[in-house]
Amino acid sequence: MPELPEVEVVRAGLQRHVVGSTIVAVEVLHPRPVRRDHRGPTGFAAALTGQRIDAVRRRGKYFWLALANGDALLGHLGMSGQMLFHEPGAPDERHLRVRFTLATPAGRPLEMRFVDQRMFGGLAVSAGGADLPTEIVHIARDPIDPEFDDEEFVRRTRRRTSGIKRLLLDQGLVSGVGNIYADEALWRARLHGERPGDRLTRPVLRELLGHVRAVMGEALAQGGTSFDALYVNVNGESGYFDRSLDAYGQEGKPCRRCGTPIRRVAFMNRSSYFCPRCQRRPRTVPHA
Repeated sequence: MPELPEVEVVRAGLQRHVVGSTIVAVEVLHPRPVRRDHRGPTGFAAALTGQRIDAVRRRGKYFWLALANGDALLGHLGMSGQMLFHEPGAPDERHLRVRFTLATPAGRPLEMRFVDQRMFGGLAVSAGGADLPTEIVHIARDPIDPEFDDEEFVRRTRRRTSGIKRLLLDQGLVSGVGNIYADEALWRARLHGERPGDRLTRPVLRELLGHVRAVMGEALAQGGTSFDALYVNVNGESGYFDRSLDAYGQEGKPCRRCGTPIRRVAFMNRSSYFCPRCQRRPRTVPHA
C-alpha cells in the first residue's frame, strides 16, 4: 500500500497540474471507487462539476483537492490507486474508474484520471472540507508536517505497552508511516519492533523520529517505493527507493551493518523484516 512518501509525491504532482483549473465534467465509470460518497455516482459528479481547484493538501495517506466553494475532493489510493494526467483523447487505461475533464488556467483541456486495479482506494466529496475534511480529523499529523508535535508523540508512546512498530502504524498517534518505512526506521535505530513503548526512553524515541523523517525524506527524493507497476506518480513514472531498502523485503540477505541475514516474521497479517543481531528481540513480548 502506498505510504506517506508515495502519497506526497502524488499530492505534489497534482499541485503542479491542477491548481487554478476548473472541473468541467466528471464521468464515473465504476461505482465502487465513489462508494463512500452518500450522493452516489451521479451526485458525486454533480457536486464537483463547475468547481475550481484552489489547492491540493494531504494528511497521512489521504490527499484532497480544496475547492473554491469550501468543499473538498478527498482521495485515498488504497493498494493500487493512481492519479494520472492525459491530453483528451488519449487511450483509456484498462482499470480507469473516474475521469475528470479540467479547464486549466491557460484554457486548454486536460484529463485527470483515477485508475485503480483492485479498487480498495476511493474518492468522495467532503462538504466544507477544504481546510481539513471531517472524515479524517481523527488522523494524527505525520512526522514531516511542520506542526507535528515531537514531545506529544514521545509522551503518548511512553504511556503505551504495545510494541513500537505497532505504535508507529497507529494513525491516531502518528500518520503516514506504513510497514515499509517502519521497518526501515527501526533498522536504522537498531530497535526491534516488539520493544514496548513504555520501555523506550525519550532520547531513543526522539532518535527514532529522526530516522523516520530521514527515511521518508530519502524516499521522497527518489519518488517513493515501487515494487510493481501499481504505484506511479501522476506522469506514470515509478519511484526507485526500493533499491535503497536495508530491511524491508531483504529476507536472507546480509545486514549492511553486521552481515547477519535479515529475518522475516509474520506481523498483523503482513511481514516484519529486521536484523536479529542489530535489533535484539525483547525478552518479553508486549500485548497489542
